[in-house]
Amino acid sequence: MLLKNLKTNFLGKNSIYYKQIDSTQNQIWKLVENENTPNGTLIMADNQTKGIGTHGRIWYTDEENNIAFSFFIKMNCNIKELKGITVKIAEIILDIFKNLYNIELQIKAPNDIVYNGKKLGGILTETKVVKENVKYLVVGIGINTGKQNFRDEIQNIATSIKKEFGIYVDTKEFITEFCNRFEKEILKIM
Repeated sequence: MLLKNLKTNFLGKNSIYYKQIDSTQNQIWKLVENENTPNGTLIMADNQTKGIGTHGRIWYTDEENNIAFSFFIKMNCNIKELKGITVKIAEIILDIFKNLYNIELQIKAPNDIVYNGKKLGGILTETKVVKENVKYLVVGIGINTGKQNFRDEIQNIATSIKKEFGIYVDTKEFITEFCNRFEKEILKIM
């Protein structure tokens, strides 16, 4: 599945779409092990059955029109140069929602996107490091854009864009905009 209006050199140029998958993050790590996988490969899914959340929780993407994607970038930098990268990713996400949808969200550092104290999304940033040198940056992003039904244990602490603002988010447009912006930032470090 191609992302329209992609202006990147590598991020998202090779994108793979799944209607349903266990976890975009698990799948991208499988691809990282294959050295023939193009740099910047991105995996998107409509539904995740075992998405990876924080503190060992599962991030459920079990309804249509939610953002769930992971990507990897080949790196060659000291681990210290990636300090604050998750917050930078969160800032880009907030900026996209502000510019495209006129929505003001907040960051609950280091990796949650929230609105009025309720979690809307999360960022999972992982690396493969050899002797303090980063070989791969692997990022997973999940955002409740269209989710309406939340499990009992999280219904008081989680929400979605649709639930809070009643608007439709074009997930492919969002992912494309993210790739265009994030590649510029990561090129400064690479």
